[in-house]
Amino acid sequence: MTIHSEITLGPVSLRITNLDQSISFYRDLLGLTVLEQTGNTATLGAKMTPLVVLEEQKNSRRLAPNSVAGLYHFAILLPSRKELGFVIRNLIANNVDLGQGDHLVSEAFYLSDPDGNGIEIYADRPRETWSYEANGDVKMTTDPVDWQSMLVEAGEEDWYGMPADTVMGHVHFHVKSLEAGRAFYVDTLGFEVATDASRMKALFVAAGGYHHHIGMNLWAGADAPKAPGDAVGLDYWTLVYPSASVLEKAVAAIDASLYQVERTEDAVYVTDDAGITARLVTK
Repeated sequence: MTIHSEITLGPVSLRITNLDQSISFYRDLLGLTVLEQTGNTATLGAKMTPLVVLEEQKNSRRLAPNSVAGLYHFAILLPSRKELGFVIRNLIANNVDLGQGDHLVSEAFYLSDPDGNGIEIYADRPRETWSYEANGDVKMTTDPVDWQSMLVEAGEEDWYGMPADTVMGHVHFHVKSLEAGRAFYVDTLGFEVATDASRMKALFVAAGGYHHHIGMNLWAGADAPKAPGDAVGLDYWTLVYPSASVLEKAVAAIDASLYQVERTEDAVYVTDDAGITARLVTK
């Protein structure tokens, strides 16, 4: 089964230790809007598009980076280079440490939230400018970003936070093995391999010819242990199908596999062998 070309990604749910602190980070530094707040949880997004669900668990442990399977980063995709420039301008003004990478297909910046959850914010280059290896893999690399020209594009205009057409672009995980990752994300969910970077201990898969919706790596070590439930980190990521019938076909394929499906009133959940849970929904 090949995954439907019109799937999109929805919000990630994160375990964090201090809700007020995390809301301030995502709202004031990244420009997200608080969409809902109840008790120890809050949902933030770009205008009305939910991107991050925060659940406060005060006694959660913060683990050493790259020590367990689970979230490496989630990646927020802005609609233009100029909009990315606004965010970068704000982060620089607030002395936030940033990593960076020009990946040919996109320009990206990297940071962590107060609990160490990895975040990428990026803008894509036009798809017609992407190039490909002889085997069809999307060509990606990591070069320095020309961030100065990005700030010039942003200029001195007022910033009103992340725009409504900001979306969750991709998610990237530490997995136990690339073979197990391929078995779940390709053979079961139906994503197609976009770039096989196994020499770098990584694999990138996608739907509809995108450069990647899912990244996976072995940078926490082969057979990395699952993240414990009392640690900060990812609770689930969300995969959005275009219709109920498309979702049911996907669930039938999962039911025929080794993975267990859990149904609730409004979603289907399935967890890979690394302990990473996907929440499957429709638009």
